[in-house]
Amino acid sequence: MNRQKTYKLILSGGGTGGHIYPAVATAEALKRALGDRVELLFVGAEGKMEMEKIPALGYRIEGLPVAGLQRRLTLDNLALPVKVVRSVRRARRVIREFGADCVVGFGGYASAPVLWAAQRMGIPTVIQEQNSYAGVTNKILSRRAKRICVAYHGMERFFPADRIVMTGNPLRGSFSPDAVDRAAALEYFGFVAEKPVILVVGGSLGTRTFNEMMKAGVDEIVRRGEVQVIWQTGKYYSAEMDAFMEGRSSEGVWRGAFIERMDYAYAAADLVVSRSGACTVSELCLMGKPTLFVPSPNVAEDHQTMNARALADRGAAEMIRDAEAVARGLNRAQELVKDKNRLNELKNNILQLAIADSADRVARYVINELGE
Repeated sequence: MNRQKTYKLILSGGGTGGHIYPAVATAEALKRALGDRVELLFVGAEGKMEMEKIPALGYRIEGLPVAGLQRRLTLDNLALPVKVVRSVRRARRVIREFGADCVVGFGGYASAPVLWAAQRMGIPTVIQEQNSYAGVTNKILSRRAKRICVAYHGMERFFPADRIVMTGNPLRGSFSPDAVDRAAALEYFGFVAEKPVILVVGGSLGTRTFNEMMKAGVDEIVRRGEVQVIWQTGKYYSAEMDAFMEGRSSEGVWRGAFIERMDYAYAAADLVVSRSGACTVSELCLMGKPTLFVPSPNVAEDHQTMNARALADRGAAEMIRDAEAVARGLNRAQELVKDKNRLNELKNNILQLAIADSADRVARYVINELGE
């Protein structure tokens, strides 16, 4: 390796944490590998969360005026072609002025114009696809990409097989089944060791389906007293759930808008009820958690269903449709958490899918494309 050269890398992705944090985790891995011989620039979409999150983590970021296609007919959709053209032009300028040696795309609005521009400027590109079902944009961009880093088997359905590499999804932080003492975790939530624990978690804002599921079943949970539940309501639904629970017993149920110690929640849980976003799935694999997935129906190309099914087909998780969750989800979770043999089977199988060094793997493939 040329010890004198400083490499300039662009990382592009955003719109959601599922695109942003894999990019940041990879940036951290690149810094570990190359030290002060790498200069990083993020490119995001104007007005999206990456424009605040990335600078807060100490990285430079440029914004593009790109936006996504709305599902209903709006004036914004009519302006979309103009924004795309402007974004590609600005991306070319950013790439040229920065002097990028390689561009890595993690999905999201800005990723497409940056990769498109780089490929036509002769700059090597790498794609990191988080989901088990690739979107149309990444399928098109993969034709000129040098490497496509994936987290699921069978991705040759979407990408050139000779350029696919299995890396998993880069995550920030440390995830391990034995990282936290379970007794301490149970004490944190006020639980006892004799009863199994179900973790119901729907993200920081919350999930309507999960909260309605808990509303329908919480009285029965308390009355029977056979299981304990960690119920994250989410910030958006917190006041509504507080009002619903007023005057009701919550013995054996921990409820909060946000779980400050997610490591304790994972350690305490015998079973997790969760959405199936790409990063969430990767976390659960690393933690070895038996999981009942309830995929969100409100995501592009129904990729959460595909993610959950990819694990369910390998005996590494169970899944239930969102439309069925309120009526059946909590009952199925209680059945599962009492079935020790099934829990062990799910745990062993999901651990087989865990990749602990995903960020370092992606970083290594990016470094390879620098000509080293």
